Order: sequence, then structure tokens, then C-alpha cells
Amino acid sequence: MMVGAAGWSSLASAQRRGRGRSRSPASPRSVGGVRRRTRRRTRRRVHRRMRLTSLPYGCNVTRLRAGVTYYYCGGIWYQPVYEGTTVVYIVEEIESGAETNVEFEEYE
Repeated sequence: MMVGAAGWSSLASAQRRGRGRSRSPASPRSVGGVRRRTRRRTRRRVHRRMRLTSLPYGCNVTRLRAGVTYYYCGGIWYQPVYEGTTVVYIVEEIESGAETNVEFEEYE
């Protein structure tokens, strides 16, 4: 397909007016915008016996205590248990001095 000089100038002016390909950041309707809306990090204060559907962001250390597997993150012990077919994490113990305002990665 050949485009004459007039065709290229009209394409360039359409891009300047916002039509055609855009180099602007991802809009809320674009794929990148959807990713930002569906996954985000939030901070939440945890307390003893609290039930969580996910572990804090970056928590992947497992330890064995009295024959039971726990996740240990920043001075807080999380026990994985099943509720039906879903795994939830119960805050079992918070050591003194542990930061209880914890960052989670949530999916909407």
C-alpha cells in the first residue's frame, strides 16, 4: 500500500489529535491499566488469631514447631489450615517488637 505525502501528513495530524497509535502511558482500559487495577499491595495491621487468605508480600519462610509447619515472617508466626477446600493462614503468635502493619499483595 502506497501512501502519498498528503496521506502521511494526515496520519501525523491524526496522531497529534489523539487518534491512531499513542505513546501515552497505559490508560485504565488498556491491558496495563487492567493489571494495575487487579493486583495491588496494601498494608494491613494483623493481630493474634486473625484469619488471612494470603500471606504477607514476600513471605515464604517455613519452619517446623512441635511437628506443625508454620510460616515465619518478620517476627509473626502464621499457621496454614484448611477451611473446606481453601487454605487460610491464622496468626498464631506475634513476637515482641514485631511490625504488625504488614504489606499484602491483593488480587481483585
